[in-house]
Amino acid sequence: TCDSPVSGVIQNLLDGILTGAVISLGAIGLTMVMHMLRFANFAYSELLAIGAYAALVFDGVLAALAPALATAFKPTTVSASLALATLLAMTITGASAVVVDWLIFRRIRAKADALSMVFASFGVALIIRNAITLAFGHNAQLFSQDIAFATVLSTDPVILIKADQVFVLVAALALMAIFHIVLTRTAFGFALRAVAENPTLAQVAGVRLSTMIVAVWLIGGGLSAAAGVFYTLTNHLSPALGHNFLLPVFAATIVGGIGSVYGAVLGGFLVGVASSLSLAVLPSGYVPAMPFLIILAVLLLRLHGLFGEDQA
Repeated sequence: TCDSPVSGVIQNLLDGILTGAVISLGAIGLTMVMHMLRFANFAYSELLAIGAYAALVFDGVLAALAPALATAFKPTTVSASLALATLLAMTITGASAVVVDWLIFRRIRAKADALSMVFASFGVALIIRNAITLAFGHNAQLFSQDIAFATVLSTDPVILIKADQVFVLVAALALMAIFHIVLTRTAFGFALRAVAENPTLAQVAGVRLSTMIVAVWLIGGGLSAAAGVFYTLTNHLSPALGHNFLLPVFAATIVGGIGSVYGAVLGGFLVGVASSLSLAVLPSGYVPAMPFLIILAVLLLRLHGLFGEDQA
């Protein structure tokens, strides 16, 4: 009974929800950028890697300067230094996204079409990935060397969960809730939603598009950095992190509907859960194909995604 199929399905479902939370955070910023700037940014998922490595560096520096901050909050492996490092990493990653847009994408969209920006994004992704590899090497790294023991939630069927996984899910949902409040309760949120829904009309109403573009990059970069840190808390960190999340994040954005923040959140959970549940019936080598299958299935039923609208 301990190794029953039901046990595996439930465990995969829990893992899928956790992965879906990470994907959703990454997809929120991407859906706004794609809708506002009208191009598919294939360098966007690299923000997860930038954020995770930035947090790794800040965590080490803060722990060295104040060793007391490195003490983990049991039963998790999260420490005060890592929490502060994550906030710093969110800021740095958001700022780096703004800088990349200012140095590269802004210049290209002023002189060329969206297709040129797509090709440029491939180049930016390669530059970021290889720069991270040059700085940190190919070897996998961890935030903490402490062993995180799983808690047995059930013995029949067997269901295991780690304290770090609970922390990641709660923290990710909290960030989404905060962003929801900003979107629905503040003037800035109203302006951001107006730009996401109709950039041209928002400009006519007095919203400065350039300011909103900077804000979207800052928000998207910050949320993606948090997603990278949260994923690394329960897995290992490598320069391929952004590349590995490229398809899931894009799938969540397309499935939810480009321009829909709530669609991106739902799409992230759908992709995460579907990919994890597929492990119960498919060899692990086929799992990367799941985002493609989900995109095809949703677009066959609804061309513009679950919450998307025709922008023609």
